[in-house]
Amino acid sequence: MGYRTRAVARQTAACLGTFLLALATPAAAEDRLENLSAADVFVLAEAARASGDVADALALYDGLSQDPDIEIRTEARFRKGMLLAQLGRNADAAVEFRALLDEKPDAARVRLELARVLAVLGDEAGARRALRQAQAAGLPADVVSVVDQFAAALRSDRRAGGSFEIGFAPDSNINRATSARTLDTVIAPLTLSDDARAQSGVGLQGSGQLYARLPMTDELSLVPRASARGQFYRHDEFNDLSSSALVGVEWSVGRDRLTPSVGRTWRWYGGTLYAETDTVALNWLHPIGQRAQLTVAGSAAHATYKRNRLQSGGLFDLSIAGEYALTQRSGLGASVGVTRHDARDPGYATTSGTLGTYAWRDAGRATLFVNAAIRRTIGDAKLFLFPERRKDWFVQLSAGATLRWLTVEGFAPVVRAGIERNSSSVGLYDYSRFTTELGITRAF
Repeated sequence: MGYRTRAVARQTAACLGTFLLALATPAAAEDRLENLSAADVFVLAEAARASGDVADALALYDGLSQDPDIEIRTEARFRKGMLLAQLGRNADAAVEFRALLDEKPDAARVRLELARVLAVLGDEAGARRALRQAQAAGLPADVVSVVDQFAAALRSDRRAGGSFEIGFAPDSNINRATSARTLDTVIAPLTLSDDARAQSGVGLQGSGQLYARLPMTDELSLVPRASARGQFYRHDEFNDLSSSALVGVEWSVGRDRLTPSVGRTWRWYGGTLYAETDTVALNWLHPIGQRAQLTVAGSAAHATYKRNRLQSGGLFDLSIAGEYALTQRSGLGASVGVTRHDARDPGYATTSGTLGTYAWRDAGRATLFVNAAIRRTIGDAKLFLFPERRKDWFVQLSAGATLRWLTVEGFAPVVRAGIERNSSSVGLYDYSRFTTELGITRAF
C-alpha cells in the first residue's frame, strides 16, 4: 500500500540519516520517499533499530502511525511500544500501547504487553485489570495457559515508585457543613456563625504516594509507603490535609496476595492537627476465574481527636469488593462494608454500613467512569445538645472521564463532577454538596 503523506515523508526524510546519504538533495529524498510503500518504511525502521539508530527508528514509526490505514498505524505503534519497552522507557511504552488499544480494543496481544509494562512500572492493580480485560475478549487456548501462569506469578519487582494527581476543584460545600442558620437544641435554637455553615470555594486538590519494595524471600516483600492528600483554598481555615506512613508485608500465596500492615495517619484542618490514627490492617486479594477478582480488607485503629477528646476511640472496618471485566473495553465493581466508631462520649459513637458500585468504559481515546454509594449511619446515643440520636442517610454520585486524546508527556486531563447528600436527624451533620474537578493523571 502506498505511503504517500507528504508531511510524513518530510519527517521520514529528516530522520533517515545514513540511509539517505546516496540521495542528492532533501527534495530528492522526499520524492523518493513518497514512492515508498509502508513495508519499505518498516524495513528501514527495523534496519535503523538493528544498527542502534533508535531515534531514527522511533521517528519512522511515528510517521507510519499517521497512515490512513488502521492496520499500518497499529503495527507501527505496536513496534514502537515494544522498542520503547526494550529501551526501559516503560511509561512511554504504556502510553503507546494505550493509544493503540483506543483504536483497536480487541488487540489482545497489545493488552498483554500493556499488563507487562504496568507490572514493571509497579502498577500491579493496573496490570491485573489489563489481564482481566484481555481474557474477557477471549484468548486462544494455547495463550490462555501462558496468561494464567503470568497472572499467578504477577507481582511487581519495582524497588521504588510513586504516583500523583493534581487539579482544580470547585466545590459548593468545602467544609461539608449544614446550610441552616440555626439548629434546634434541647435548650434553645443555636445560631451558627458564618464559618460553621456551608462555604463554597475553588481549591487546589492533590494526592500522591511513594513506596519501596524490599524483597525478603521469593514470596515475601517488605513494603513501606507514604501518602498524602489535600485540598487547599484561599481561606486557609478550610484547608484539609492528611498524610500516612505505613509498613506492610506482601505475601504471595499462589495467585492470592495477603498484605498485613501497620501505620499512622495524621490529619490537619485549617493548619491545625485535627486527628491522629494508629492502624493495623490486613488485605486479601483473590482472583476469581479469568475475569474477576475479590478484595477483602479489614482494619482496627485508634483515633485521637485533638480538638474534641470526646470523639476519640476505636475504629473498626471490614469491606468486601469485587471487580469484573465485562468486555475488553468495560468493567464494573461493587463493594459492601461496615464501620464501627467507638468514642468516649456515646453520642459520637456510630455504626455505619455502606454499599458502593462503579463502572467504566473506554470510548475512543477516553475512559468514562461513574461511581455511586449509599451509607446508613446510626449513633449510639443522643449528643447533649440535640433531641435525637444521630441517624444519617448518605448518598453520593459522581461521573467523569480521562481524556487521553489530550495526552502530553504521558499525562492526560481528567474531569469529574459529583453530588453528595447527607440527610441527618442531627442538623449539624445535614448537608448537600456539589463538586467538580479538572486535573491531570497518567495517560495509561
